[in-house]
Amino acid sequence: MYSHFFYKVALKGILAFSLIVATLVALPATAQLKKSNPQTIVVFGDSLSAGYGLEQNQGWVTLLKARLTAQNLSFTVINSSISGETTSSGLARFKQMLATHKPSIVILELGANDGLRGLPVAEMRNNLSAMIKQSQAANIRLLLIGMKIPPNYGKKYTQDFSDTYPLLANQHAVKLVPFFLEGIAGQRNLIQDDGLHPLAIAQPQLLNNVWPMLNSMMSH
Repeated sequence: MYSHFFYKVALKGILAFSLIVATLVALPATAQLKKSNPQTIVVFGDSLSAGYGLEQNQGWVTLLKARLTAQNLSFTVINSSISGETTSSGLARFKQMLATHKPSIVILELGANDGLRGLPVAEMRNNLSAMIKQSQAANIRLLLIGMKIPPNYGKKYTQDFSDTYPLLANQHAVKLVPFFLEGIAGQRNLIQDDGLHPLAIAQPQLLNNVWPMLNSMMSH
């Protein structure tokens, strides 16, 4: 009778110990699983990032996906860019985008259409600032992509426009790519016939303009 009682106690002890061991063993595996789950990068831009005039696999965002894969970096890239997007229409859908995709990093590439339409720089600045604030409130890292416009819009407007990006980067302490079209703008052999959008051969340069800052953000 006593031996049966002690056998039951011993059996319960073994089972409890086994459960504890199994839990402890599972914890690192669970942590590893979470670590290996890819983070999300959302590219939130206009036609320059939507790949206007290009084949689907030619745009710089597609090249970004390929580079991340080649370097075994665990990031998923979602291209949420829309041709013709202004900062106003972008702001209208920005909050929902954050809720839907829950990104770790947002690449914010907007403003060119505001400039081409001659929209007030103050309004553009406020819209970009609001999107930056929404990202920071959700603890999302943001990379701001700077733009410039041709001088035919007038010296003051052109200067105010280009100054917007470094001003916002300093104000909100976010990373900045000073000029998205660096090395491309003004090069007729790299621009489509519309005089605005980079050709397929220029897409690697767009990626290279973004990569250093983005890479520094991914490593943190």
